[in-house]
Amino acid sequence: MTTSDLVGLRIKTVRRQRGLSQAQLAHPELSDSYVSLIESGKRTPTPAVLELLAQKLDCSLSYLVNGVTAEQMEDIELALGYARLALENGEVAEARTRFAELMADNNLTGLTALRQDVQYGLALATEACGDLDETIAILTRLGQEDLPQERTIEVASALVRVYRSSDRLTEAVEVGESILGGSNKPAWSDILVELGANLLAVYLYRGDLLRARQYAAELLNAADALGTPRSTVAACWNASVVAEALGHGEECLALAERALAVQSESGQPRNLARMRLALASLTLKIRPERADEVRALVQRSIKELAETSASTFDRGHGLMELARAEIVAGLPEEAALHAAEGRDLFPTSARRAEAEAHLLLSRAYTAMNRPGEAAAEIDAVRAWLSPMPDSRVAAGTWFAAAEGMEQLRDTEGAVHAYKRALASAGL
Repeated sequence: MTTSDLVGLRIKTVRRQRGLSQAQLAHPELSDSYVSLIESGKRTPTPAVLELLAQKLDCSLSYLVNGVTAEQMEDIELALGYARLALENGEVAEARTRFAELMADNNLTGLTALRQDVQYGLALATEACGDLDETIAILTRLGQEDLPQERTIEVASALVRVYRSSDRLTEAVEVGESILGGSNKPAWSDILVELGANLLAVYLYRGDLLRARQYAAELLNAADALGTPRSTVAACWNASVVAEALGHGEECLALAERALAVQSESGQPRNLARMRLALASLTLKIRPERADEVRALVQRSIKELAETSASTFDRGHGLMELARAEIVAGLPEEAALHAAEGRDLFPTSARRAEAEAHLLLSRAYTAMNRPGEAAAEIDAVRAWLSPMPDSRVAAGTWFAAAEGMEQLRDTEGAVHAYKRALASAGL
């Protein structure tokens, strides 16, 4: 039913409840034929007419427009505010419960925009709880509705991000390029740059360095033209990761530091913590001599993430970075504890992240002279990698696994792993 149909049906229902005929409701301001057209959905009443009919029917204008009373609308908006606050404060399970309860409220049926807000919030809360498959299902259902353009882009951006976290790269690219590809692409905006940044991360993840480099430059140009903090952070953050992959260390750190500086001035806590964590990760790769500084930066990020709407994946990633810094700093016992804790936070669909955790545990156990446990962790990595298709990420993981096998004096296994790394890199 259209909005006009629903409004007309409500007017007709209340009129009958009041025992009025169409002529009685219409007199003297309106004609009974006009009321008939409104009730049948063939005419859309003006705001002034709606207000008049609400007075004549002795009901609230909110009920005629939305199907709920003003009190019910106030309750819904209050509940939505509490759900959003819980998500923002990092109470992700509570937020998920509150959003789900709102979705089950029949009063939302006629409130299309508000229901879509609730559904999108439920998706974000579900993602933060680590249930990526359910997040994808919620976002997919929402994306099939008739949405405003901005909400369409938000849903697509979230889908690209969650598909990438789930290692479903083909689907991530399809969703992103369905909006950003072709001649019908909307004009650049903050939210479109963020979608582009998520798509860029997928290009980089699947090893398409040429496309990633070209797209990073396009996003930086778009952000410079917009001149907004939000677009600058999204473009610089992801361009810094591309620069690191291409071996441009100083450019990488300059872009990441620029993104963090802008985020510190105007960003929300979750993204600020994630940006700080990203800078720490890049610094450790490019300047490992700063491991102690990186450890402090990662610890600060982990604390901040725990106080925001960060997902379990984000928190797990923070613990992985802390484990890496501790290994470089010569603290393998602490590294093993944090790597195991981080691994347990990853959703079952994030198999690549779990493989990285096994690699870190293997390195930590090797440094602790516990070869049996180190070998078991390497075997877990090998079991994950063997069926995986060739990609840049697979090449890097095979190479790291080969180094671990060498340390464990598994020469045959190391040779095989190096060969797989070369094949995955296309060499």
